[in-house]
Amino acid sequence: MDTDALTAGLLQELRATRPYPALSLTMPTHRRAPDNAQDAVRLRNLVAEAGNRLEGDPRVTREAGAAVKAQLQRAAEEVDQRRALEALVILADAEGYQIWQLPRTAPERVVLSDSYLTRNLVAAKAGAQLFWVLAVSAEHATLWSGTNDDLRGEQIGGFPLTAPHEAPNPQREERIGDTPSTYSSEDARNFLRSVDEKLRAVLAADPRPLFLVGLAPALALLDEVGESAKSAIGRVAKGTTPETTAPELLKDLRPALEDRRKQAAAEIQGRLDNARGSRSFAGGLDEVWAAVREGRAGLVAVEEHFQQTVRVTDEHLEPVDTAGTREVDDQVREDIVDELIEAALDSGCEVAFVADDSLADHGRISAVLRF
Repeated sequence: MDTDALTAGLLQELRATRPYPALSLTMPTHRRAPDNAQDAVRLRNLVAEAGNRLEGDPRVTREAGAAVKAQLQRAAEEVDQRRALEALVILADAEGYQIWQLPRTAPERVVLSDSYLTRNLVAAKAGAQLFWVLAVSAEHATLWSGTNDDLRGEQIGGFPLTAPHEAPNPQREERIGDTPSTYSSEDARNFLRSVDEKLRAVLAADPRPLFLVGLAPALALLDEVGESAKSAIGRVAKGTTPETTAPELLKDLRPALEDRRKQAAAEIQGRLDNARGSRSFAGGLDEVWAAVREGRAGLVAVEEHFQQTVRVTDEHLEPVDTAGTREVDDQVREDIVDELIEAALDSGCEVAFVADDSLADHGRISAVLRF
């Protein structure tokens, strides 16, 4: 599954206590050759490690261990390396399994517990920057789900839509002297009203930033006959067809997406600057971790690819070398940044991902404090 499938209800279900052992397997992956050749080998090794952990855990009965290993093996065989992103997460218990492909890296690990490890899913979801794209004309409307630099056509809420076609009417054309302009016809207005109604329902069910793509007359008419499109944060005056592919559409969208990223980054930077001026600022992993744990963080800004392995000592975080730290003790946290993000979101804190090196002077992570 992809991160846009991680709803609040599903997250609550994944976090629920379940019979021991609930197994969580995470590993970094690669999108393209030749780097992705190592992914299958790494997965086999982790599956073997998981099997050894199950067999060596005195809390795991032989029946339970065999059932979980069987589910894990099925999941590993089902993994499609062609769909690989930055990380793979497999969740398995005696009853079933889930496979998640994430656009955010995760450490290589196997965890046995009485609930699934969700921090990598939550962090990936928070950094996914989901948005909607509506490609529209007087005759068709398609809806696309965007995640960072990826697009996927959606068949939800009645989309895609195609305007009904009527047979030519020579008598009508003779009466009005000519065929009506595409965007001045009542048929076009009615069709775009229908598009507006369906788009409004989609945005109500899943609010996201909206981008519009279409010829200028189509976008103007959509504004005229409805309300939902007026909230769009970006518009691209370019015609599309029902056969327009995701790469073609993404190419046209890139300038608008980049403008939006720059605008959002400037807004976040402005809030951080104001916080420094009012002494409501925390910088660095240790300070931000403490602020999140105490519920004082209102906004956490973190560099996109910042990861840190730490040891928790006396309620503080001590960075450690990643070599030889895996499973050394329960105070070592390989994915402390993702754990922090999950805790921040759980406390109602806003999380924003910013460009690498933009917070280099503040330990790669900063926070605006509530108090």
